[in-house]
Amino acid sequence: MENVEVNYLLGHSAQELERLSAQARHFEPFTRQVFQTAGVIPGMRVLDVGSGVGDVAFLAADLVGDEGSVVGSDRVPVAITTARARAVGMGLRNVTFCEGDPGEMAFDQPFDAVVGRFILMHAADATAMLRRLAGHLCHRGLIVFIEPAWSYVRSQPLAPLYERCCRWIVQTLRVAGVETDMGIKLYPTFVAAGLPAPSMQLCPRIAGPAASSDSLRLVADLVSSMQSEIMRSGLATAAEIDSQTLADRLRAEATTVGSVIVEPGLVGAWARV
Repeated sequence: MENVEVNYLLGHSAQELERLSAQARHFEPFTRQVFQTAGVIPGMRVLDVGSGVGDVAFLAADLVGDEGSVVGSDRVPVAITTARARAVGMGLRNVTFCEGDPGEMAFDQPFDAVVGRFILMHAADATAMLRRLAGHLCHRGLIVFIEPAWSYVRSQPLAPLYERCCRWIVQTLRVAGVETDMGIKLYPTFVAAGLPAPSMQLCPRIAGPAASSDSLRLVADLVSSMQSEIMRSGLATAAEIDSQTLADRLRAEATTVGSVIVEPGLVGAWARV
């Protein structure tokens, strides 16, 4: 059987789920843009892969409207419980969540679209995963994934702590088998999975120090979530990370140096099957 295992290094602690929600708010505009450009429209039935606490599913639910529906999926019970509670609190009736691996699950009817964000990067075999997920689509169904490209990270003039934090993240994820440049590998992955060559969009956010505060906070929060793994890999000590002050130090550095901060790139890719 094809290997569609997904290994999520960061765990699902309350802190990590909160970080994911903050990350989702930051990336919501580009995600919405990609989904709309790809063709997610009212009335569609959508499968969201690796829903976490539900942010991508909620965005899809807004796009498909009351006449459409979204099924969110995740293998982690606490994430599903949180997503369901959030859906109730938001009064959403067109989105449901199910626990399990959608690559292995059976559904009562096919979907008009399968979507996911920051999912394939964690897959042991992203090609196999895409191929399996495409099997849930109806004829001419839409498959859309958004993945990062960490190689876009940079600062000018150099902000050493920012770039050092990004190296800690990338090197630790790579040791764990995570593809940190999955975004720019989406095209060959789609093709290798037997899907049509995808259309693509790229969004590398870039801003001066004052406008980069949220970006720097996200990096600091990610380092904090990964701290034990970063230290285990010998990349940094607890004192070097100092997660309680890291975001403030990143902002102070960028302001002092006057750096333009470039975030990891985001790549959206989609095709009709």
